[in-house]
Amino acid sequence: MLLQERLVNDLKEAILNSDTLKKTVIRYLRSAIHDAEIDRKAVLDDEAIISILTKQAKQRRDSIEAFKSGNRLDLVEIEEAELTIIMEYLPQQMTETEIESLARKAVDESGAKTAKEIGKVMNMLMPQLKGKADGKIVSKIVSKLLN
Repeated sequence: MLLQERLVNDLKEAILNSDTLKKTVIRYLRSAIHDAEIDRKAVLDDEAIISILTKQAKQRRDSIEAFKSGNRLDLVEIEEAELTIIMEYLPQQMTETEIESLARKAVDESGAKTAKEIGKVMNMLMPQLKGKADGKIVSKIVSKLLN
């Protein structure tokens, strides 16, 4: 089933079950997808949709950090609940061990030796991890390997 179809079906189910949070999040995701389709003047494939969902998940993570630092735990809970729903539509996230394994391989292949060459490694690594790992975690692991 295509991701777009899954979102439509899950929206219908959320409406029937009166699941307000899930309904709101899915509508927001579909709106972001629709906006991207208008910008590109084309129907998006699953890869492009995953890119949008990854961006939405990143926004939620950033909001969670900001709300935690501002001691707004009520808003943290909402953002975490929304993030959980978004994560249902993303591919299975890789563990830090799996990321480190791929990062070591990318470091070896790129010949990077210092932290200044992190960009070289990240450019090789991120296309493989798109939607499967948070960029901040990947960057942290690569930095650790290069130091």
